[in-house]
Amino acid sequence: MTEKADKRKVVVIGAGPVGALAALYAAVRGDDVEVYELRGGMSNLFKFYFARALISHFYESVYAASVADILAAKQVCLIADIIISDPRSFAQLVSKAQRDLAESVRILDLRDPSTTPLNFTKSINLALSERGINSMRQAGVKGLIEDILKETIPMNARMIHGRSKLGDLYEDSQQYDVHGRSIHAVDRAGLNKRLLDSLEAMPNVTFFFDHKLTGADFKKNTAWFEHRLAAPKTDHAQNASQPSASAGDHQRNPEKEVHFDLLIGADGAHSAARYHLMKFARVNYQQEYIDTLWCEFHISARAVGSEFAISPNHLHIWPGSSFMFIAIPSLDHSFTCTLFAPSSTFASLNKDPESSLPSFFDQKFPGVSPELITKEDLIKQFSENPHLPLISIKCTPYHYGSSAVIVGDAAHAMVPFYGQGMNAGLEDVRVLFDFLDDYGVYKSTSTSPSLSSVPSFTTSPSSSPPALPSPSLSSPPSQLGLSNKDPSALAAALSAYTKHRTPDAQTINDLALNNYLEMRSSVTSPLYQVRKFVEETLYHYFPSLGWGTQYSRVSFSNERYSAVKARSEWQGKVLHWVVGGVGLGLSAGILWGLKTSMGLKAKFGISLVRA
Repeated sequence: MTEKADKRKVVVIGAGPVGALAALYAAVRGDDVEVYELRGGMSNLFKFYFARALISHFYESVYAASVADILAAKQVCLIADIIISDPRSFAQLVSKAQRDLAESVRILDLRDPSTTPLNFTKSINLALSERGINSMRQAGVKGLIEDILKETIPMNARMIHGRSKLGDLYEDSQQYDVHGRSIHAVDRAGLNKRLLDSLEAMPNVTFFFDHKLTGADFKKNTAWFEHRLAAPKTDHAQNASQPSASAGDHQRNPEKEVHFDLLIGADGAHSAARYHLMKFARVNYQQEYIDTLWCEFHISARAVGSEFAISPNHLHIWPGSSFMFIAIPSLDHSFTCTLFAPSSTFASLNKDPESSLPSFFDQKFPGVSPELITKEDLIKQFSENPHLPLISIKCTPYHYGSSAVIVGDAAHAMVPFYGQGMNAGLEDVRVLFDFLDDYGVYKSTSTSPSLSSVPSFTTSPSSSPPALPSPSLSSPPSQLGLSNKDPSALAAALSAYTKHRTPDAQTINDLALNNYLEMRSSVTSPLYQVRKFVEETLYHYFPSLGWGTQYSRVSFSNERYSAVKARSEWQGKVLHWVVGGVGLGLSAGILWGLKTSMGLKAKFGISLVRA
């Protein structure tokens, strides 16, 4: 789409990984894209000095002392904000020397390491798997996924830690996949930076950091944003380490009115886009806080040689009946760790962490402290890092007419126990734009059809697995006869996306909750290990049967989540039937053998059973 009249204006709310990828998909298709992000990272003091240098350039006196007298600090900051928000205006206003100065300033946005993610001081380390990789691969940006994968650490197995009955520490490696495939530990900030860098290189993309969505009229395709001089430190009341923003933390500025053709909300679990969407669409909404809190810990690299303290190619798990401690490798050879435990446990440990925490870890997570984290560091990290809740959100529909759609955590926030939160959000973007392409929203349509029909699966065991969704549209795009600017094409695509994606998103939400039980206890269960062995053996030696573990299908394929669950349930029923049948047959055989033996002995004095 080269003509201005053919271009669509897409507004993306949220510049995290999911929002950035959505912006990339739209920009590659030729849309004019504006990305609005609540967070920023540039301090008012720095803005003041930058604006002071800029204005002094106009007065032909570098760093003139009179600048502070000409404009109040508040006004200077506002000027700096306007310039940073629109780099193209900046290029028109100043010389090349001043533009070079902007290069040193521009990185102080969401890519600045000091920028705090919403709700957290740090984010739970991310696990990147096939769905996320495939979605970024299909973004149409050369070298994107290759550059991202270079900055990841492959993890091909879980490492289960524990203490034997004899008191010895042990490690048990459990491969994720019989073919040795890996998930990838990735730094959220590094991933986000690479996506934003790709966006910044595109001439049809504009960033607006420190902008809060304050209102939207989806009937008139209009949104309002407050441009904040300093974003609050948190939006979560339970984040104890981040004090609530006071009235003096930022000054409310006049709202900016923005018109759009499509608004994509990718602003997280506490989504402002979803909040305003619910005023127009009849959204069914379900929110649940599970009775588990989490706290982040850190295992440093070894002092000698700066090597990893434990194996870097594993996701390390210390399971417990109602507790869990995990460790994920980082590129600097450290490990980001997370303690998950009931809120009552945190409350008990908080009373006297100096005496209770070391003994708790020694009992529940043997080998962590003092072997990997000193007792002093353990207590310090537990006391200083916030103890945060875990939320699960389901809602539907995800769209309103042709004007708005939500993706990622804004549509389906999930607990982190399947490592699919980000992957599902990135896959949302791919699936969404597949539907937009298929319904003729863009001139250059995709040749691969979306899976718009939601399949129904049989629940009774049979000799074959349930059928996969049919890869065909109920109404092929070629028959719709809609131009790419026709809002009815967009409305039809968004409606089909909601219908298709809702069962998948709700399925992975449920699987993530259920996987917490598996990770904290089932991984040590003989029954779990037997089923895993049987499924992987069938998968490896008899691939034509279509057998596979649920985890491998979720993490190493792009099969629909709802189809994965249906197939896993079918496999479970078959195994139950087979094991039950074998057990019944074995029992009958034993009884028959005993009966026959007794009959032969009584008649001929012959016994089939040796004494």
